[in-house]
Amino acid sequence: MAERLQKWIASRGVASRRTVEAMIEQGRVQVNGHPASLGMCVEPSDEITIDGKPLPPAPKKHYILLHKPRGFVTTLSDEKGRRTVAELVADCGERVYPVGRLDYDSEGLLLMTNDGDLTQRMTHPRHEIDKVYSVRVSGYTDQGICKLRAPMALDGVCLRPAQVKILQVQGDRASLQMTIHEGRNRQIRRMCQLAGMTVLRLRRIAEGPLELGTLPPGKWRELTAEERRALGCK
Repeated sequence: MAERLQKWIASRGVASRRTVEAMIEQGRVQVNGHPASLGMCVEPSDEITIDGKPLPPAPKKHYILLHKPRGFVTTLSDEKGRRTVAELVADCGERVYPVGRLDYDSEGLLLMTNDGDLTQRMTHPRHEIDKVYSVRVSGYTDQGICKLRAPMALDGVCLRPAQVKILQVQGDRASLQMTIHEGRNRQIRRMCQLAGMTVLRLRRIAEGPLELGTLPPGKWRELTAEERRALGCK
């Protein structure tokens, strides 16, 4: 089945699609002995080379569920020298990438994989994957909860109303469970701020069919066969 060249090369773990596109523009990629062009499609039988060398075999697909602790950034490298989630899964056997994000001060479930198709399905807005968070806030009010449950907009984009459960209230502090459907930057924190509350602790406990469960902070595990099937992985 024909597939875009840059996607095909990226699936071999050579580089990101953006880097592959730059390689093509630089004339470093050839298909069947001829210079490649952006947007062209290739078949599995085509001979593809980069700098005259054939592509490596496709890596085995890995699916990792990580309990990200606070104090780690959701990238593979950081220009500020902060610790990254890549350090926590360095022993998994393959180079895997975060699916979506959790900010530096947040913790909880983070899916990591080298399956680009799954990443696209999980992060594209049209799929609206449910994400469930345990949230500890200060500044709690009944009016604030009403605002959280009402339609909101961030960055000029209308959000689907969040599902908010009140688990415990102590004075102006409360423990909430929030379910959202998007994944905008610092979305929960910004929503709470708009509702007059400050997030003290934020932990993602579920995403789609995946649940964090009792996995300790900083630890990871492979997805089960049942979880992979639920995500539509081959």
